[in-house]
Formats: sequence, structure tokens, C-alpha cells
Amino acid sequence: MPEIALVPRPRSVEVQDAPAFVLDEATTVVVEPRPELIQVAVLVADVLGRVSDQAVQVRYRDAGERGVILLRITDQLPASDEAYRLTVRAERIDVEARSAAGLIRAVVTLRQLLSTDRLGRTSAPAVRIEDAPRYAWRGLSIDVARHFVPVNDLKVVIGLMGHYKLNVLHLHLTDDQGWRLHIPSRPNLTRLSGGTAVDGDPGGYYSASDFATIVQYAGARGIRVVPEIDVPGHVNAATHAYGELTPSGEPTAEYTGIEVGFSYLTADLPATTPFLQSVFGDVAAVSPDAYIHIGGDEVLTMAPDEYARLVATASQAVRSTGRQVVGWQEIAHTPLEPGTVVQFWDPRVDPAPFVEAAKAGAKFLMSPGSKTYLDMKYDASTELGLEWAGHIEVRDAYDWDPETLIDGMPAEAIIGVEAAIWTETLRDLPALTSMLLPRLAAVAEVAWTAPELRDWDDFRSRVAGQAAFWDRLGLSWYASPQVDWRR
Repeated sequence: MPEIALVPRPRSVEVQDAPAFVLDEATTVVVEPRPELIQVAVLVADVLGRVSDQAVQVRYRDAGERGVILLRITDQLPASDEAYRLTVRAERIDVEARSAAGLIRAVVTLRQLLSTDRLGRTSAPAVRIEDAPRYAWRGLSIDVARHFVPVNDLKVVIGLMGHYKLNVLHLHLTDDQGWRLHIPSRPNLTRLSGGTAVDGDPGGYYSASDFATIVQYAGARGIRVVPEIDVPGHVNAATHAYGELTPSGEPTAEYTGIEVGFSYLTADLPATTPFLQSVFGDVAAVSPDAYIHIGGDEVLTMAPDEYARLVATASQAVRSTGRQVVGWQEIAHTPLEPGTVVQFWDPRVDPAPFVEAAKAGAKFLMSPGSKTYLDMKYDASTELGLEWAGHIEVRDAYDWDPETLIDGMPAEAIIGVEAAIWTETLRDLPALTSMLLPRLAAVAEVAWTAPELRDWDDFRSRVAGQAAFWDRLGLSWYASPQVDWRR
């Protein structure tokens, strides 16, 4: 029997004692001619063609020929949009899902099944897999404010996210060091604060066209994009561009350090509310996702009542666009509308306010810094990264359960898991991927796989085989001593 080493681990895998499916000149992807399905079929044909070095056609009719890979939507699967069934036989492959997103997850599984032998033949073992995710929100937050991440580099990371079945790209677009999204109503945000970064390094920003490219590229891989505009703290890039946001009326100096908690908006200034309304309105105009993130973290110099007023103003600005609100865990200390998503990042605090917020209708996204902040050093010898949340080895990123993170938290209030990578020390793509890999795969399995199916020894064996894939892509990654890597 062939070894099946999939990451994240599916719900059910039945390996058949039968011949494999071999990709050859007869291989054809067949799909119903609906735009969203054709897009998936084209992606499948492209992936298979790259792996096998053979042209793979897309057709709209299944005449029962050998070599067909049939993509089909069905409701005969568990009630999850991303549920799928993958059946590989020597003569054909059947890919069934409840939605186009489910088909994409199945195709990722098929991609991981493929191998190429010494004769150049690419094949997938005979297998039947039924699968669905534990959580609907499985994300990665990328800080593009401390150091800018160009579109092409983001595409590489998006590809990795898709490979491990993550489905939300959360972009931290603004901070003290830079503003990374063009806002038509406030052009100075990028004109004056788009070019700055930590340590005076080169900045950059996304135009509306750039952002649309990111959204389209991610969407084709079943990944949503959630933009974050961080207020009412982490706003020095904004107050540097617009002095009317400061009590003195004078713009603040640019900031290229890495300290936090010193910058803030002022609720009673005449410019503050129009600024928040305009900015979030402009973000909504270019972002099709149902959610906008308002930040809300590390406001260390503001009275609680003013903080609550500003969170309410930002939240209302988002809701007025028809979007739902996401914010870091500090917003749970303010009145929240039911359905607001609270992103939990610091387990060192009293859990009571979060339990109360959940009981009042808030939803929780789990991003504990000590487990999922993938810019933390692996160990004391790691060159890049920080260590305020401790060191995070691969097992640390894997061995935890979102349901036990907050004492008393109702399981039904938890909507997902999100890793985060902050870029104070990360200046380029090799730096990013060396911190993401292999830990991103570990967090992805926490988010996807049912807890009773997760086992560290099993995971370390399966993830060991991913090294060859990363090497083929030319990516930098960390060879953790916790894993016996196969390259």
C-alpha cells in the first residue's frame, strides 16, 4: 500500500489495493459549464499540467472515457460548504463537493497525492477520501505595515495558504510605521505614509488595482481577503499624514521603530469621525468581503470610555457599509453588536470579559500569541523574529486546542483559528517563508482537522514529506530538529 501523508489530515482516508491513476496525454478535466466551476477546472488543469509536464484540457461533457477527472457539485455530503469527496481509480478521478470552495480543497488534496517516479510518470494512488473542516475561518494575518509585502510575494504566500487549506488572508494594512492601501478620500495616507517602514527600509502600498489583483488571485484559490485598518491606536502613519487628527493640529513625525502603544486618535476632535467614516467607506469600496477588521489593540494611553466611543464609531462606520466587524480582543471590553468577531491573541489576561462577550453574541477567532504568532523565534538561536510571546517550535504550534484556550468559552462561539506573522524583523519573502514553514502547516491542521484525529507523532511524520514540495518551489524554510525531514 502507498503511504498517504496529507496535511492537514482528512476526516476519512480509505486506501484501495488497486492500480494508481496515471496522468498522461488522455487526462482531461470535465466540469459543468458554470463560470465559478470553469475557474476551478482551469486551476486544476494548470496545477496538473505543471506537476506532470503535460497539457491537460478542460471539457464540459463526460462520455466515460479513460483519464477523466470529473468535478461535480452535490448536496450528498456533510453540511459544510467546503466538504468534499475524492475518489481515485485507475481509469478516472471523481471530485465531489458542496461548493466550488469544496472542489478547491479536494484539488489541493489531489495535488498532495501526486508523485512522479524515476521514469517521469505522475500518478495518484487509488484512494477514497471524505473530508470537511473543523472551522469555517482558517486564516493567516500578515503585517504588511511594518515592512511592505509586494503583490508577487503575497501571491507566493497565498499559494502556500491554499496548499494547506487556509481560507482567509487577513491583511494588517496600517500601523505606526506605514499605510499600505490607497484611500481616495485621504490621499496623503499613502502619499506621505506609504513610503515609510521599520528602520527606514523601503515602503510601498497597494493601489485599488493591486488590491483587486490580490482579491482575485486569492479568490481563485478559495481564499477570502479581510482588510484591517488599525484604530484607535497604532495610528502614527495616519497622524503623520493628517495633522487635524492630533490635538495640536500638527502632524506627528514619521515613525520607524517597533515600540507600540504610544499613538492614538482623539474622539472629540472634529476630524476624527469623518476620517473613520471616509476611510472605512473607501476600504469597503475595494473589498468585497463580508468583514472589515478595525484593529483596536494595544491602546495603552487612552481612558476606557474614550476607547469605547472610538470602537463604537469605527464599528458603525463599518456596519454602515453593510460589512461585519472584526477586532482584536481588546474590543471585548466595550459594548458589541451580536455577531462581532473578537480575535483573541493574549491568553495572559482575565478570561471573564471574553466569556461574557460570547454569551452576549460575539464570535471568537483564536490567535494565541504563544501558539500562532509565527514571527516568534523557534528558539533562542533563531536569527529573525521576536520572543515577547516566547519561543514557538513546530510542536508548540500544533499541540493546542482552540476550545480549551479560554476557560468557560462556549465551543459554539469559536468560529475559527488564525495564525499571524508580524514583520518588524522580516524584510523579504525568504524571511517570511522561513518563519511560516513548517509552522503554518501545523496551525492549518489545528484549524482543519477534528481534535480526535490529531496526533503529534503522526503529524511530524506527515509534515516531513512536505520539505520536498517547499524545495521544489525554492522556498526558505526551517529544518526543525523535532521532525525527521524527507527531501
